[in-house]
Amino acid sequence: MSNKNVLITGGASGIGLGIAEHLGALGHHIIIADINLDAATSAMEQLRQQDMSAAAIKLDVTNLQDVSDLPNKLQPLTVDVLINNAGVQHVSKLEDFPPEKWQLLINIMLVAPALLSQALLPKMRQQNYGRIINIGSVHSVVASPFKSAYVAAKHGLLGFAKTLALETGDCDVTVNTLCPAYVKTPLVENQIAAQAIENGISEQQVVDTIMLAPMPKKSFIGIDELAATAAFLLSNEARNITAQALVIDGGWTAR
Repeated sequence: MSNKNVLITGGASGIGLGIAEHLGALGHHIIIADINLDAATSAMEQLRQQDMSAAAIKLDVTNLQDVSDLPNKLQPLTVDVLINNAGVQHVSKLEDFPPEKWQLLINIMLVAPALLSQALLPKMRQQNYGRIINIGSVHSVVASPFKSAYVAAKHGLLGFAKTLALETGDCDVTVNTLCPAYVKTPLVENQIAAQAIENGISEQQVVDTIMLAPMPKKSFIGIDELAATAAFLLSNEARNITAQALVIDGGWTAR
């Protein structure tokens, strides 16, 4: 497979950076897009120190102008692969959930992937190759209390991906969603503390009785698992895998 230009939103840390490192090591050119330019630049330098091809851009995925300007900003580069990874979390009962925070989560994790896909899809069609990979969650297929906005956004990603997959059936563009159970990232570390407060239990009890309890494998998902799955989806061998939720959950949803 020839090397591709891969744009990763929220790529400066966590899952995004892990996928960037894996795909960069395979020879792909990585574009780290993050609302924090300093963090994106630091991630880019980290990849370059490992002899990987990388660039960094500032991108606020909730800013319509930022998103619509993206293709022109990247010229003459064309994005072959869009990885919609940017995400945030807020843990709260719905009665106590700040409305502006609820809206923000939807904007970042559902509206932004749609608008970014809209902005970059024309070039993918033109070159007859494109991969859109959404970073969903096990909460794309099941729910947990105190996460109404996150669960709604991640469920919505599946419907969006299925619809766009139908619309791109006439070309070599695929649209899929990776749905991992808990991955040990700073976002999840913060959730552990918040869940402990909401449930009135210790942080270790959150890990044991809430996060890992539904999983027969009883382990956090590795970023390497997500990165390797994403790498496969880029390949020609995955050209007919589209509209799928690839659930990496240690058996959670088998129950």
